[in-house]
Amino acid sequence: MKKLIAYVLAGAALVLAVPASAQFAKAEDAIKYRKSALFVMQQNFGRVANMAAGRAPFDAKLAVESGVVAEFMADLPWAGFGPGTDKGDTKAKAEIWSDKAKFDDYAKKLQDEMSKLTTATKTGNLDTIKVAVNATGAACKACHDDFRAK
Repeated sequence: MKKLIAYVLAGAALVLAVPASAQFAKAEDAIKYRKSALFVMQQNFGRVANMAAGRAPFDAKLAVESGVVAEFMADLPWAGFGPGTDKGDTKAKAEIWSDKAKFDDYAKKLQDEMSKLTTATKTGNLDTIKVAVNATGAACKACHDDFRAK
């Protein structure tokens, strides 16, 4: 798991080293990028959420590892919402581009909540983690409700 995390973080660091406008040759590439980043973030958040909900056994070490990856991934997908990425294989609503300030606020809120989640996982206290999971889940839901087509 540590090697996987190291590879994910190293790969993401390489991607971040290139300016956002130069990252994608085509709009489809940006859409794939953001979907992939969101998928990895969701998978790691989901591990912690499942522990908090009692659907998976609590593993403090795995909770921290998953929280760290989810937090890191929460910084990545936003570069994939550039011009021309509103069409194609996406559930992104047009409001992302017409109300960019609100969308950016939601992205920042998610990043803040993911950071709090990582902090909570490091306590090893399941009750503290549950509070952070609920707040993070609420941030995800708010954005999906306003900016993701069903």
